[in-house]
Amino acid sequence: METRLLGTAGHDSSVLTFGAIALDFLSQSEANEMVEDVLAAGVNHFDVAPTYGDAELKLAPKLGEHRDEIFLGCKTQERTYNGAWGELHRSLERLDTDHIDLYQFHAVTRYDELETIVGEGQGANGDDPGALAAFEDAKQDGLVDHIGLTSHGDPSVIRTAMRRIDGLETVMFPMNYTLSSKDGPEYDYEAVLDLAEERGIGTLGIKAFAKGPWPDDLDVDDRPYDTWYEPYDEKDELVACLRFALSQGLTSITNAGDPALVPAILDAAADYEPLSADEQESLIEAARERDSPVPSP
Repeated sequence: METRLLGTAGHDSSVLTFGAIALDFLSQSEANEMVEDVLAAGVNHFDVAPTYGDAELKLAPKLGEHRDEIFLGCKTQERTYNGAWGELHRSLERLDTDHIDLYQFHAVTRYDELETIVGEGQGANGDDPGALAAFEDAKQDGLVDHIGLTSHGDPSVIRTAMRRIDGLETVMFPMNYTLSSKDGPEYDYEAVLDLAEERGIGTLGIKAFAKGPWPDDLDVDDRPYDTWYEPYDEKDELVACLRFALSQGLTSITNAGDPALVPAILDAAADYEPLSADEQESLIEAARERDSPVPSP
């Protein structure tokens, strides 16, 4: 599988990142098998979070066997120093590892969250210096190697975070052709990509396989996939989604979260070829009338 340099982090990441949330829906033996299959396909970048059910615990056994082969990304939605420090140590324990390669501020969507992270907002709880200080201390202690941020929110918040968080090495954000078909600053993730390239920040794509929001009249229990959005699921559609997202210049993209979709996405990543400009425009035009799969800011 093709690899790309993850910005100043310096890691050659596979163009597909394994979104380990898929493990939460599997038994331990099934999870072990999936991790082996993902590694055999050439994936070397994994992404997990404490909010992904038991995914950290399900990943731990094979992570221990293949620790040197896996660039491990983990995340926290805690914004204060004490909150982030505590959740980092909980993840280290659940993952049964002594360090995390890439630790990320997870799902940052508002300016007040950013203020708290950098220790300058009203939400910083008195003398709590913010989550960034915890990340920096963890890095100094060898618990974390690199610092990143993830968001599915307002692109302007992401760009502001990139300017305000010193030492930020990666950013994870939505990228798909439906979003590219929309006008307006709330859909301008291309500007995030441009600023990241300018600053040497590695770029990780999410929601590459999102078709749109689930229908309002479809009960959660009736959804055919365990994903936050309705995914494309036909082989040619998954190939097109992957090729489009990677053709924008992202370092890597994550798979859709349902384990049933992972094998076809692995195949698509192994056979990746960039789309021509005309092919990209054709996909964008076909998505003009579709609803955005990303929540409004």
